[in-house]
Parts: sequence; structure tokens; C-alpha cells
Amino acid sequence: MITRVLGTSLDSRFRFVVVVAAVIAAIAHVPVIRPHLDEAPYMGVLFVVLTVACVTLAVTVVAHDGSRVYGLAILTCGLAVVGYAATRLVAFPMLSDDVGNWLEPLGIVSVVSESVVVVAAAIALHGHRRSGSAQRGQLEPSPVGEVRGAGM
Repeated sequence: MITRVLGTSLDSRFRFVVVVAAVIAAIAHVPVIRPHLDEAPYMGVLFVVLTVACVTLAVTVVAHDGSRVYGLAILTCGLAVVGYAATRLVAFPMLSDDVGNWLEPLGIVSVVSESVVVVAAAIALHGHRRSGSAQRGQLEPSPVGEVRGAGM
């Protein structure tokens, strides 16, 4: 059942990187939840959702690092980075003081850790797809540009 829902476990060596970065992203959002719930409740709720999502992703990757989990990690943390940039470029309701404030310390920690999740999860997926095509006997380019069958 887990394999059907989460995909086949990839056993990626980037698993630990995704877990640590997702936990750091979650922890970085905790101190700003209460102030945002008071000042801009919609953003405070989004921070709660993101924190829970990052912890859930980290736990899930530890338990079973399937391709769908890595895809969700890319989507979740990628959207968080886009959201951070958007609030720095455009005045959101009740958050206009964030425009131009790129160097907020917890914001930097968040963006860096979320970006690490995106990159590490993408590498894990890419590595799985490359090794998966070789295992299925599909054609792959050789180092000198010739096409050869895997296992030939």
C-alpha cells in the first residue's frame, strides 16, 4: 500500500539532506508564526501549514523516500521560496513592510533550507530516473555521444 501511494523507495543518498533541510525550514518558521497570526492571519496560517508540511515530508522521507514524496518536497519548498520572493517584491495585504526586506535572518535560513530541499530532491529524482532507465535496458548515450543499449 505504501509503495502504491508514495512510489517505490529510491534509497537516495540525498535522503538525509532533504530531511535535515526540511526540518531546518520548519524550525525557521516557528518563531514567526505567532507574530504573523496577529498581524496577517492568512500568512500565519500558511506558515503553520508549511511547518507541518516540512515536518511531515521529513518524517515521510525517513520512512519511505518514494518519488512522489520527493515531488511533493520540490513543490512544497519551491512554492515557499516563490512566496518569499513575492512578499519581497509586491506589497501583500497587512505585509507591506516586507517589500524589499530580503535580508531578514529567518527568511534567509528559510529560503536557503527550502532551496536545498528542492535541489536535493530533484537530484534524488534525477538519479533514480537515470538508473531506472539503465535497469530497464533502455538506450542511453555513451560518453562519446554514441547510442548504446544498457547492458550491451
